[in-house]
Amino acid sequence: MLNERHVISENAFVEMVVWRLSSPVSGSHHGFKYRLALVVNGRCVLRYDNEEGKGDHRHVGENESPYVFTTSQALLDDFWNDVDNWRP
Repeated sequence: MLNERHVISENAFVEMVVWRLSSPVSGSHHGFKYRLALVVNGRCVLRYDNEEGKGDHRHVGENESPYVFTTSQALLDDFWNDVDNWRP
């Protein structure tokens, strides 16, 4: 289980919640449920998650796209890479 909050700047933070499930959520093919978010000025600007029925995907602003989950470490690496490269 991962449940962390990292302050990025005075007006931004990252929240990461990942936990292991006994079976995959509908739409995913792995045993993890997760929510990784970058919040700037009180607004979520980047989020990776796997909602029931939607499977793995990411949100960048108002845009949503599929995410190909390979490993939990790759998920965290991809998310932090997007955080590092995020621009308003």
